[in-house]
Amino acid sequence: MVDNRIKKLKPLAETKFLSIYDATYTNKLGNENHWMIASRKGYENLSEKYFKRKKDDVDAVVIAAFHKEIKKLVIVKQFRVPLNDYVYELPAGLVENNEHIEIAVKRELKEETGLNLLEINKNLGNNQLYLSPGMTEESASLVYCLCDGELSTEYLEEEEDIKPMLVSREEAKKLLEKNVKMDIKAFMTLQSFVLFGDDFLKF
Repeated sequence: MVDNRIKKLKPLAETKFLSIYDATYTNKLGNENHWMIASRKGYENLSEKYFKRKKDDVDAVVIAAFHKEIKKLVIVKQFRVPLNDYVYELPAGLVENNEHIEIAVKRELKEETGLNLLEINKNLGNNQLYLSPGMTEESASLVYCLCDGELSTEYLEEEEDIKPMLVSREEAKKLLEKNVKMDIKAFMTLQSFVLFGDDFLKF
């Protein structure tokens, strides 16, 4: 186990969904320094993670869904305030109240796309991946699954500005060739789809 190099944690701003902390840590030479950390966790939970080695729960799910009947990949185009623009992404969302990953996937897929979860490929994906470790300790579970149903925006929350879409292998290739804003997880998933077709899902 790596020595605990974070020595102190000071909250700078705390909101419902995101908090900012100043972490005092020692670098590789043993010198003290500071680092800004953004986290989904409150001060108590983050302190227990850093100082008491509490198990780190997954914060979110990222969903690589393939429509079983239409044979297309599911993506969304979502307005993101930090970009002040729309960006292509995979369906995703926060895990709520320590719910099981499968429940979170089913809920978020339905909410953001209107589609129904059929089957999760438990041999693919990773239970805990880190999204931007230079800025945050937030983690996500990347889930590959099959779905069916029709696209819909009727289940979106008020603050969600999302357009769900289904893309074929050829449409994915054309999208990758365009100069559009795209989340890196969506980019890599579309790239795998273009290269390997639905074989990359391994169903």
